[in-house]
Amino acid sequence: MKEKPIIIVSTTGLLVGCILGMSGSIVPYAIFRSLAWAMGSAGLILASTLLTVYYFRKGCDVVAAGFLIYAIGESVVFSSCGIDLDDNIVSFGAGTFLWALSIAVLSLQNIFPLFVRCTGIITAASFALVSILIFTGHPVNALAKPLPFFAYPFFAATLVGWAWTLLRTRAHSPVEKFGETGCLSVQEVEHKRTRVSTINLANRRFIMGP
Repeated sequence: MKEKPIIIVSTTGLLVGCILGMSGSIVPYAIFRSLAWAMGSAGLILASTLLTVYYFRKGCDVVAAGFLIYAIGESVVFSSCGIDLDDNIVSFGAGTFLWALSIAVLSLQNIFPLFVRCTGIITAASFALVSILIFTGHPVNALAKPLPFFAYPFFAATLVGWAWTLLRTRAHSPVEKFGETGCLSVQEVEHKRTRVSTINLANRRFIMGP
C-alpha cells in the first residue's frame, strides 16, 4: 500500500473516531452511544494499525510500538461498548490502562508537536488514574465524572493532533518529514535496504566460493 492512501485512511479513522467518541459521550441515548462508540472504535483500530506499519517502515520503532499498543487497547475497549456500561467495567479498566501506556509512549516522541504531546500526557495520566480506580474496586464506568468524562476532551484534542501531524507530514518533503524526529528519512531507509541487500549478496558469493 502506498504512503498517500495510508495517511488519508489513517487521518479519516482518527477524526471519525474522535467525532463519534465525543458524540457518544454527550448524547444521552444508550443505543446511539453504543453504536457511535463501536463505529468510532473501529475507525481508531484501523487507523492505529495502519500507523503501526507506516511508522515501522519509516524506522520509527517506538512510535510504531505506541500505535500497536493503542490498537490493542482500543480493541479491549471495543468489547465494552455495550448498552449497559456497568457490565464491562473490568474490560474498560484494562483498555484505559493500555490507552494510558500507548498515549504516554507516543507523547514522549518528538515526532508530534509540543501542544499535542502535552494534551497526550494529560490524557495518559487521567486514563491511568481511571484504570487504578477501577482495579481498586471503585465504581467507575465510561461516563463517570469527573474521570474519565472530563478526560475525553483532551483525548479528542490528542487524536486531532495526531491527524493534523499526519497531514502536515505529507505536505513536506521526505527529508523534512523525519529529519528532526529521530526517525529515518525515506532516503535513509532506501539506503539501509540497499546496503543490507549488498551485504547479503556478498555473503552468498563468499559462501558459494569463486
